[in-house]
Amino acid sequence: MLFVCVKNGGKSQMAAALLRHQAGDAVEVHSAGTKPGGALNAQSAASVAEVGASMDGEHPKPLDPDLLRRVDRVVVVGEEAQVDPVPGMAGTIDTWVLDEPSARGIEGEERMRLIRDALRVRVEDLAAELTGR
Repeated sequence: MLFVCVKNGGKSQMAAALLRHQAGDAVEVHSAGTKPGGALNAQSAASVAEVGASMDGEHPKPLDPDLLRRVDRVVVVGEEAQVDPVPGMAGTIDTWVLDEPSARGIEGEERMRLIRDALRVRVEDLAAELTGR
């Protein structure tokens, strides 16, 4: 499983942390960015920690064509990043369009919690699908 966003510092890392927390070792989880930033978003990390997930040991990483070929599923988190299939790719590419709280003037911790909760619902469904639970 590979989650992708532009910077790989926030949303894709949050989704990956939530899936690791939900599915444990049953699913191999990765995240990457189309234009990775320099650091994780501290508010994103704090938000997932509130529900028991962790982004510890993670850092923004570039999209790797070999990983794209290997994973069963790619989820692009948000509408900003674009991921094109690569030759030999076995998995599918889906896009999760999320409500962006900042478009309504919601910022900071409240914004991160709303994004986390939206991701959490989708990740729970994905975890159930991937693990057969």
